[in-house]
Amino acid sequence: MKARRKKTYERHNVWRSYSDMMAGLLLLFLLVMCISFMQAQKNYQDRLDEESAHAEEQSLLQAELDEKEALLLEQESELNEQAALLASQQESLDVQSALMAEQESELEEQAALVASQQASLDEQEALMAEQESELEEQAALVASQQASLDEQEALLAAQQSSIEEQEALLAAQQEKIEQIIGVKADLVAALKAEFTAQNLSVTIDEDGSIVLDSSVLFGYNENILTEEGSALLGELLPTYCSVLLSEEYVDYLAEIRIDGYTDTSGSYFYNLQLSQERALAVAEYLLSLAGSSISTEDMEALQEKLSVNGHSWADPVYNEDGTENADASRRVEVKFRLKDEEMINELKDILDEAS
Repeated sequence: MKARRKKTYERHNVWRSYSDMMAGLLLLFLLVMCISFMQAQKNYQDRLDEESAHAEEQSLLQAELDEKEALLLEQESELNEQAALLASQQESLDVQSALMAEQESELEEQAALVASQQASLDEQEALMAEQESELEEQAALVASQQASLDEQEALLAAQQSSIEEQEALLAAQQEKIEQIIGVKADLVAALKAEFTAQNLSVTIDEDGSIVLDSSVLFGYNENILTEEGSALLGELLPTYCSVLLSEEYVDYLAEIRIDGYTDTSGSYFYNLQLSQERALAVAEYLLSLAGSSISTEDMEALQEKLSVNGHSWADPVYNEDGTENADASRRVEVKFRLKDEEMINELKDILDEAS
């Protein structure tokens, strides 16, 4: 029984605490509502007071605006009167301005007429001065042209004389060129005929030179003539020189040249020395024939006209496909030059360029 009573008592205390708490919350809520209501009423009263003050201020501003509007109407009336007066004065000024403009236009027309007449007079004076100047210039030009004609006539006479002199000089030079060209052609033909008569198989170019294969004359990289090379030179060179040094052609002969060439392998200076030594070896062999295959008289003439040159690999021979023909490049050429032949070649070049 005591246990049951204790449980009933505890349950009763819980409900009492809960009701007290709820009552406290309700009281708090009522208090908050009262405060909010009082604050809202105060704000409303403040707003009414503010609107009342604003309405009073608006009333004062409206009264002030009415006064200013009345003042503006009065000033506008005065301005209208002044504008009417100004319009009247402006009308009078416009009439006077129109009159002055008309007078000014008349004055400008009269001034333009005077200026036009003055310009016409100035133009006539300038035209007369220009015509007078042109007459003086024409007279001076006629005198200058006459002097120029006289100078041109004298110049033409001098040019005609110079042309006649040049024509005579050209004719003499042409005759000399034809003679030298004819001599060279005859000399090449004589060389070919002599080699044919001696049954010697050798190719003579159109310029009269013969090409000797170095592989026949020398060993590879050698400058001493082989037996076969000496034998070949012993057959060809005396015949070649006998024609050149003959009484018929020796007076036209300026030089007999022996030129050595190499292929492009090796350095330039090495090949230059080799080509010079080979050309010199051929020349020494030729000079050694004095008294045997070449007469003493011909040998003296040969020594005066003989020159030896080495060209290294400066003028190689090429195959048809553009590659170097090394065997053909290694060669010794024997050729001749007639007197004044350089002049002829230069003249031929000039004529070729002109054509």
